Formats: sequence, structure tokens, C-alpha cells
Amino acid sequence: MSTSEIATVLAWHDALNTSDLDTLVSLSSDDIEIGDTSGAAQGHAALREWAQSADVNIEVGQIYYHDGVVVVEETLTSKTDPADTRTAASAFRVVHDHVTSAFRHDDLAAALAATEMSDEDLQV
Repeated sequence: MSTSEIATVLAWHDALNTSDLDTLVSLSSDDIEIGDTSGAAQGHAALREWAQSADVNIEVGQIYYHDGVVVVEETLTSKTDPADTRTAASAFRVVHDHVTSAFRHDDLAAALAATEMSDEDLQV
């Protein structure tokens, strides 16, 4: 297990949930790529714009790790309607304690398939 990469991803989630954009940016590489099935963007300006438009609080569930990649199961709860909850999963690439990419998948199975991870990579 790599505590450093996982700690970086957990701190990234904390910064996003508290709208601490300066910390979020400091935990991200200059050329960070963020995306989902709708598309992708790159760089700190895109990250700030994306984070400012995020209308969810994210609760981290299971964490998977392999070779610099962290997959996090997430429960997303709308900030405006707490009854609006869904699950997703995000895959992060972490290099030298900076997130270089974050990609949200519709579910954990899709994130694990995209990163070629399995239950063997689950961190307990």
C-alpha cells in the first residue's frame, strides 16, 4: 500500500468538499486532467472551474491502489438536495504527491475495469 498516494487523494477530496480551491490546486499538478464520460479538461483553471461548479459532497468508500493509481468508491450527495444521492467511482493518478489526473466513472466496476484493478487491489 502506498500511504502517500492515498493520503493525497483523501486530502484532495477534503479540499473539494470544503471548497478549499487553493489546497485543491496545490495538491494537483499544473497539467492535471479532469474528466468523466462527458469529456475532459486540463490545467488548474479548468480544475477551479470544475470544482466551483461541483454541487455535491463526496463521501469516500472503498479504496483500491496499484502502481500510482488510486480508485475511490464515492457516494455523491447534492448540496442543495440532501435526498439526491448516487454512487460513482473516481480513478486518480498520483505522481510525487500531486494528482495528475482524476476521472469519474459511473460506478466502481467501470473504474476498476478502466484501471485494470481487481479485489486484490482493495486497501483494508
